Amino acid sequence: MKRKMMLLEDDRGLIDGLTYALSKEGYEVVVTQTIAEALKTLAAQQFEMLLLDVTLPDGTGFDLCKDIRESGNRVPIIFLTASDQELSVIRGLDSGGDDYITKPFKIGELQSRIRALLRRAEQRGLVPSEAEPIVSGDIHVDLVNHQVLRSGEPLNLTAAEYRLLVLFLRHAGQVLTRQKILEALWDHAGDFVDDNTLSVYVRRLREKVELNPSKPERLVTVRGFGYQWQEVAR
Repeated sequence: MKRKMMLLEDDRGLIDGLTYALSKEGYEVVVTQTIAEALKTLAAQQFEMLLLDVTLPDGTGFDLCKDIRESGNRVPIIFLTASDQELSVIRGLDSGGDDYITKPFKIGELQSRIRALLRRAEQRGLVPSEAEPIVSGDIHVDLVNHQVLRSGEPLNLTAAEYRLLVLFLRHAGQVLTRQKILEALWDHAGDFVDDNTLSVYVRRLREKVELNPSKPERLVTVRGFGYQWQEVAR
């Protein structure tokens, strides 16, 4: 069965080249050229991967990505951007993107990133599967629909926060070093993430899962080692 991905791009030449190359690799590519068209397509179909151009006639891929994440959809997203400036990269990742590639790019590099991201997504339950939900106290993670509930109410997590939470829950009670976390979430290269960025993600996640983020009970710091998820009954 072909993997299905949506391409949001308004450059006709790039559309034709990507569609041809990705189809030869066995992917089913659904093309959209505006934000409005992409939203309608996403409402009607499910995808295993999204390739989003940043600058579109009616908005930006960043804004679309943010809307997708706020709806609870954790589908892997790669940005196709003409800018490799740090602020652009940060904005893309902060909006919930998983990776980015700068135009012009080699199709082989894009295909490699797609394969790596799909592989990581499968391993971590970020693509549809028959995985059982993960429950920790009043935290409930639906790995099939990529939704997180706290006391029955949905939590609005970014893609990075979701991956981080799933990683901790799957290793509840274990102390995870910062290096192990970086390797697990962003491969051994730790793409786009350093210690400071990881600290930001941890702080943001605590703000959403802790009753008192300044005095965490669940996601605790183990001085000199890393972090540990502790089971807390609610």
